[in-house]
Amino acid sequence: MRAVVQDRYGSAEVLRVAHVARPVIADHEVLVRVHAAGLDRGTEHLMTGKPYAVRLALGLRRPRNPISGRDLAGTVAQVGSAVTRFAVGDEVYGVASGSFAEYAVARRDKLARKPLNLSFAQAAVVPVSAGTALRALVDVGRVQAGQSVLVLGASGGVGSYAVQLAKAFEAHVTGVCSTAKLDLVTALGADRVIDYTVKDFADDTNRYDLILDIGGTPSLTRLRRALRPHGTAVFVGGENAGKLTGMGRQLRGALISPFLRQRLALLVAKERASDIERLTELIEAGKVTPSLDRSYPLDEVPRAMRLLETGQVRGKVAITI
Repeated sequence: MRAVVQDRYGSAEVLRVAHVARPVIADHEVLVRVHAAGLDRGTEHLMTGKPYAVRLALGLRRPRNPISGRDLAGTVAQVGSAVTRFAVGDEVYGVASGSFAEYAVARRDKLARKPLNLSFAQAAVVPVSAGTALRALVDVGRVQAGQSVLVLGASGGVGSYAVQLAKAFEAHVTGVCSTAKLDLVTALGADRVIDYTVKDFADDTNRYDLILDIGGTPSLTRLRRALRPHGTAVFVGGENAGKLTGMGRQLRGALISPFLRQRLALLVAKERASDIERLTELIEAGKVTPSLDRSYPLDEVPRAMRLLETGQVRGKVAITI
């Protein structure tokens, strides 16, 4: 089969299309014929091997799994003997390591039925980013109707879903983004949008019950200044946050949180079929819609990755196969 592979860590230039063996599934796994895959920041980190701490799990000198990609949408080609939820021909979406390929293997607990109202390309950009936003808001942030929510990085992959999900949970949402993406965040449903090139969210007079820290690396002081006395800040991500762990600021926040009235919480990455199924319900109800910027074929994955690296993506990008 054709797949996008990398033999070493580096920038987008390390990615190339090659012919590799079709994967073999275990009893609890599903072989998916991939129609589309999603491009996200996590895939970029796997490509670069940064922060360096991730190499302890992925491979010190080169990736143990050379095939790129994390989330997908496609049809079931084969099921393991212990799989009862899916059958050959089912349209599914979810998370699978090595999804930039014609076929990928997914665990049964990381797949769900594809939403009926989405194309494969739209569905492929949902699982990782929307699932992250859902857990940040619900599991960690404990969002409630009527609360004020600030989304830093509102125009990105996770942020574009966080704005919509917070609105679906009846919160009042403020999004932070650049000038060029103000229209996108407004269209996503944000009640208010702050242009970070013009105004610092921490200097604003508004205070928030919940802040999702997705984009950038604001100091703990600035985050706390924007929070209400008993508010919560959830550390979801942050580019350029250090080459070693990428989490120094987040860990400091988690360490001091028990001594504060405010709550500074760290989101731990985890993909679950139950989250994807909940997203399916919200999508089919019309409360969440993927913000799909562009789609690229396998041969153009390096180009798509460069656009992501340079911040030129509005919402999400799909890879079609």
